Amino acid sequence: MDFALIASIVSIALAAGTSLVYATVGEILTERAGILNLGVEGIMIMGAVTGFAAAFHTESVFWGVIVAMLVGAMMASIHAFVTITLLADQVVSGLAMTLLGTGLASFLGQRLGTDGAPLVGQIGPRFERMAVPVLSELGSIGDSVFNRDILTYLMYILVPIVWVFIYKLRAGLVLRSVGENPQASDAMGVDVFRVRYAYTIVGGMLVGLGGAHLSLSYTPGWTENITGGRGWIAVALVIFATWDPIRSVAGALLFGGVNAIQFRLQAAGTTIPASLLNMLPYILTIVVLVIVTWFESLSKRVGAPAALGIPYVREERV
Repeated sequence: MDFALIASIVSIALAAGTSLVYATVGEILTERAGILNLGVEGIMIMGAVTGFAAAFHTESVFWGVIVAMLVGAMMASIHAFVTITLLADQVVSGLAMTLLGTGLASFLGQRLGTDGAPLVGQIGPRFERMAVPVLSELGSIGDSVFNRDILTYLMYILVPIVWVFIYKLRAGLVLRSVGENPQASDAMGVDVFRVRYAYTIVGGMLVGLGGAHLSLSYTPGWTENITGGRGWIAVALVIFATWDPIRSVAGALLFGGVNAIQFRLQAAGTTIPASLLNMLPYILTIVVLVIVTWFESLSKRVGAPAALGIPYVREERV
């Protein structure tokens, strides 16, 4: 068994999958509250451009992350206001957020550089790898997993914390109850509107953080369409993970692993067209999503919150 090859694939999978985990976990929290946000792609790319711009001008990746998360929160707040307060269609609002985010990111990317020069091609600060003593020395696999940037280590911690929060704490029970039956939650004294606002905004912050990881760690810098559809992949991974943060890691690493394999095939000089190889991660994501959804539906355990996408009007009681 070629451990060096496995370690290389694991390393690339983690690098490509970390931003997806952040975006997917953020969307899981939002959808658990009953709000469908299809604006993940727009929020993610805005997090990428503003995070890099802030880091570039302040020469601090810390401020880059803060700005990216704030921008994610602002855009998610708009979606929350439109869908929760104004009771607008959540699908339409989410698509509008994606269009707004991608267009605005392209506009800003051409105007946030030095002396009016575009951000494209600019080199700014980035997250450097930090090896964990002892663990990073456990062979090539240990080096692949424990010689990463701080955002990847934060992802290691975030996922189990969110899982415990959702399934083991009372606050997580409140979150799930709002997504399943907001009328009953309201009758029990839960402020449904506040809960939905809170988790939509927190979810947007995590999506923005995923965008910052792209521009400050995975591919440092700003390029047009830097997300490459990862926001849509994150929405699909929520279903793949059946709204479970632990499973989201498996889905993100699967995407990253296939991404790594197609890079290796291109480097090896395969005769398969590069455009077809670039499609592989997305094709596999769709195939796996269909298979998982089919099996889960047979066992009636798909896991979608019952009130997902349904506006809540307080006067309507069950």
